[in-house]
Amino acid sequence: MRIAIGIGLAAAVAAIAYRAHALTPSGAIAAFAVGAIVFGAGGWPGAAVLFAFFIPSTLLSQVGRARKRALGAHAPRNGWQVLANGGVAAACALGMVRGNAPFAAAFAGAFAAASADTWGTEIGMLSRRAPISILSLRSVARGLSGGVTPLGLAASIAGAACVAGTAALLGLAPLGSVIAGGIAGALLDSVLGGSLQALRWCPRCGCECETRRHHCGSATDLRRGASWIENDAVNFAATLCGAIVAALMAGSRW
Repeated sequence: MRIAIGIGLAAAVAAIAYRAHALTPSGAIAAFAVGAIVFGAGGWPGAAVLFAFFIPSTLLSQVGRARKRALGAHAPRNGWQVLANGGVAAACALGMVRGNAPFAAAFAGAFAAASADTWGTEIGMLSRRAPISILSLRSVARGLSGGVTPLGLAASIAGAACVAGTAALLGLAPLGSVIAGGIAGALLDSVLGGSLQALRWCPRCGCECETRRHHCGSATDLRRGASWIENDAVNFAATLCGAIVAALMAGSRW
């Protein structure tokens, strides 16, 4: 019965997000798969943690939409983006079926990392201060990975705390462990984004970007990083880091 309810709820959430233009068709399918696993394996506590990530992140993506669109950063999430943010958590949810506490902490830590990264990105792009590279401390263009602002860092902590607080209230994992996992994942995201992630150049617009084709439609040239390491791969690594850190810290407390 719980699995059936989970599938129905996941389908409803994915459909609503698709109709709200928060997800592409492939994104809706991936969201349904992640949601069905989380709802079915994690029950209502798992669903609450998922919602603590998904709902605020979706709402924040609508804040300053015109400015984000001008930076080429506002677009519905596709299937790979959904799996990069929720795939690790869905896998950890399967380990929660038998009440495995480390998997519960890892599940919450993965979503805390995804939440911290999303909040930091969505709010950080609205900062009046120009972002600086987390590695070189030099100024970088808005919207590029690896750049941080005080506002964005504060938002990352708040995003991790939102998921961590939900998980702690429901008894899934210790608050501090999940917050630490979320922050660690978000920091790793920025470090990888400023080093190994592919940075490209649009010859038509004369600016840097992170996609093989700029939003103007022109093909881009690789400037730095590995061509196969793009934002989705970095997000996956960040959520995996969040899961591992939260599980290890929670395990040491137990």
